[in-house]
Amino acid sequence: MIGFETIGNATIICHDGKPILATDPWLTGSAYFGSWGLPYNIPEELWENLKKCEYIWLSHGHPDHISIESLDKLRDKKILLANHIGNRLQNDLTNLGFNVSTLEERKWIQLTKNLHILTISDYFQDSILLINLNGRLLVNINDAYNKGWGKFVQNITKSFKDPFLFKLFGYGDADMINYFMEDGTQISPKAALKKPMGEQINFWSRYYGTKSIVPSSCFHYYQRKDSSWANQFTTNISDYTNQLSPEFELYPAFIRYNLETNQFQEIKPNKIILSPIDPKEFGDNWEDHLDSSDAIKIERYIKKIESLKGFVDFINFRVGKKDNILELRTRKFKRGITFEVPRGSLMTAIKYEIFDDLLIGNFMKTTLHGDWHNNTLYPYFTPYVAKYADNGKAKTKTQLKRYLKQYKQKSPVEFIFHCFERESEELIRKYIGTNTKVFEWAKKFYLIMNTHKPTNKAE
Repeated sequence: MIGFETIGNATIICHDGKPILATDPWLTGSAYFGSWGLPYNIPEELWENLKKCEYIWLSHGHPDHISIESLDKLRDKKILLANHIGNRLQNDLTNLGFNVSTLEERKWIQLTKNLHILTISDYFQDSILLINLNGRLLVNINDAYNKGWGKFVQNITKSFKDPFLFKLFGYGDADMINYFMEDGTQISPKAALKKPMGEQINFWSRYYGTKSIVPSSCFHYYQRKDSSWANQFTTNISDYTNQLSPEFELYPAFIRYNLETNQFQEIKPNKIILSPIDPKEFGDNWEDHLDSSDAIKIERYIKKIESLKGFVDFINFRVGKKDNILELRTRKFKRGITFEVPRGSLMTAIKYEIFDDLLIGNFMKTTLHGDWHNNTLYPYFTPYVAKYADNGKAKTKTQLKRYLKQYKQKSPVEFIFHCFERESEELIRKYIGTNTKVFEWAKKFYLIMNTHKPTNKAE
């Protein structure tokens, strides 16, 4: 068969007569300190096809995309990565004994007669993969957001007939949503609005110029007792058709697609039903306190990230119901953060510099103090800690300036245009709000100005 299969959270298995390439294999175990579990069993046949692949492409460092427990079963494979500044993934995986190669970006690379791939990285340490499989284009966005590469992708998709889009579509739980106000009231997340999922699919399909859609990167459930509350905000497969335009063809999430016959077969894995798991099973006891050496490690970790001092006045780590406050600067108070979190996962996150795993796990409680106009840790905390410092190794202001400059050099015009768009969006969010008619009009205008209609021209 020349075609592909989809399974797990974000895994695509590409065949050219035999299995050749697989993406992001999280197919066993848990993620985010045990908070996320897989909702479906992986059929044995798919496991066997995965084991026959020569190449494994990994998009980014989140454990629902790079599962070490899954990769341990695939140690004989060639790991393919985008060319990220800082080389964290390459270094970490190489040190673990994997055979790792970094790909030249924005260039088609031939793996077999009928299989070519092209990868793109961005300054959030995400990457996307374009797959030319027997003349059909697979656009694997996974859970990345356009950070200046959207135009480049559009220019490629319009040269192919009926490209497939693989992308995260969801209400928004696959990020930090466990926020609280100072009075202890939980802030209702955007995911609670549960806007019709079809509208989201329509928007991005038109933006990328794709007609065929396969949901990806959104298959998880919250399995810890202290994070299971967030299951009310996950997205069900049945939600995708709500207000979906008839111009698009939405495929089931798990399929086997034969590109030679243009026929597909739905894969129906068995659903996993489990009771919520005590966080102690994952090394987290909410009663544990920090010791003096823990406090020193946390302070050293936070204060090395110089850019935080310009945005955040203090960060409080409430562990075992005891406050541990770090003052970052002395000035008239503007904003601060309290993270209420168990010691085990906190100290693991500090040791391995994976703070984003705490945020996305949604068992840590985050209280926002002062002026956070989006009621989220963006843009003042998460990018600087999780993206630039942890994954990009850019901690000082000098390192960060050089880091962003290097990504700008990859595609200068697109980068500058993206920065302009990003600043414009932040102003709209701050002064107009996101749940307004003006914001919805701005989104529609943006789509009209940035959509390229497919030309139905085959490569």
